Amino acid sequence: MDYGFSKTVSMSYDDAVEKVTSELKKEGFGVLTSIDVKDTLKKKIDVDFKKYIILGACNPTLVHKALQSEEELGLLLPCNVLVYERERETVVSVFNPLIMTEIIENNNLTPIATEVKERLERVLKAV
Repeated sequence: MDYGFSKTVSMSYDDAVEKVTSELKKEGFGVLTSIDVKDTLKKKIDVDFKKYIILGACNPTLVHKALQSEEELGLLLPCNVLVYERERETVVSVFNPLIMTEIIENNNLTPIATEVKERLERVLKAV
């Protein structure tokens, strides 16, 4: 995966969601949105799907810095973190914010994206 980092963890889906949320908080991120894809697909189109959640993570201090440099950056925020079941395993994936620096030509974003990447990698490592 070129646009993120992924890890299979040895815990249940529910435990992984709780652990990821806790680790994000330690790194200064709050979860602004939580999309339960399984539930949404069942309600909207009556399709059964595996357990799959999209957590919209945001570090307010870093977002503020980034938006001061690039007002339209909000189109690419928040940073998404996934937790889902794959067969009998639980997978955690985080977005690579350096991808944003390939889309937006603004050198001021590189150090901010690098810091976000490092924090998200620590979250992934701690899970």
